[in-house]
Amino acid sequence: MSTSSAAARRRHRIGLAGRYATLVLMLVVMLGPIVWQFLTSIRGRTENVYDGVLPSQPTLDNYVRVAESFPLLQYVGNTLTVAVLAVTSNLLFAAMGGYALSRAAWKGRRVVFTVLVATLMFPFESVMISMFLTVREMGLVDTLIGVWLPGAVSVLNIMVMRAAFLAVPKEIEEAAVLDGAGEWTRFTRVFLPAAKGALAVVCITSFMGAWDDFLWPLLVLTDSDNYTLQLGLKTLAGATTVNDQRLVAAGAMAALLPMMLLFFALQRFFFKGVGEGAVKI
Repeated sequence: MSTSSAAARRRHRIGLAGRYATLVLMLVVMLGPIVWQFLTSIRGRTENVYDGVLPSQPTLDNYVRVAESFPLLQYVGNTLTVAVLAVTSNLLFAAMGGYALSRAAWKGRRVVFTVLVATLMFPFESVMISMFLTVREMGLVDTLIGVWLPGAVSVLNIMVMRAAFLAVPKEIEEAAVLDGAGEWTRFTRVFLPAAKGALAVVCITSFMGAWDDFLWPLLVLTDSDNYTLQLGLKTLAGATTVNDQRLVAAGAMAALLPMMLLFFALQRFFFKGVGEGAVKI
């Protein structure tokens, strides 16, 4: 009995060590490039980028040089405008769409839901040209509204909100109906407060999608005054007058900072929303 118990404990320790080793490996793979990028961004001008891991002359001068090399604040402002519009519209339309597909009773609801799920099978590249032609016909080429419009609402965000609303007990809704609450009151006073986690998920994912987007702004924007930050970083990396990996790394870190701040601010709600927003068919 003691021999089998010792063997079981040994297997448990080996399994636990294997899980921790896997987690550490994943951590290195995921955070390694970010750490290397940061260390590169604070290296001095005379340092070799590939000379050792830690910089011998750490400095923040590269971030100042990035701001002087191209209109960083203007590009950040453009990107922030698109991101705020995307977050606002996704929170509004995804919540309303998720409520309509989960709680509102109307004919054809299952058909609409099936069609929406089916659209997730098509990659953005397959509809990119038709989207561009539509935006061009609307006269929105080379505008920030044209950059925002295709991402005004995401089907995946609608599915997340639908699942979150389905998780609300039906008894709570029935109690609100007995208290005389109408459709809009139930939506705003009952379901939205119960889906704060899912709303945080929608907020973070829509912000990241708008902030990180490169391909669509590249198609739509031609005037450098309207460039988003990702396009600005491309011009920085490809500029003939700038051939310094330190500056590119500093620009990349500057682009990463807002997303990190948003995630850390909403992480408590985010992890809660990932669980409650699991898509239910």
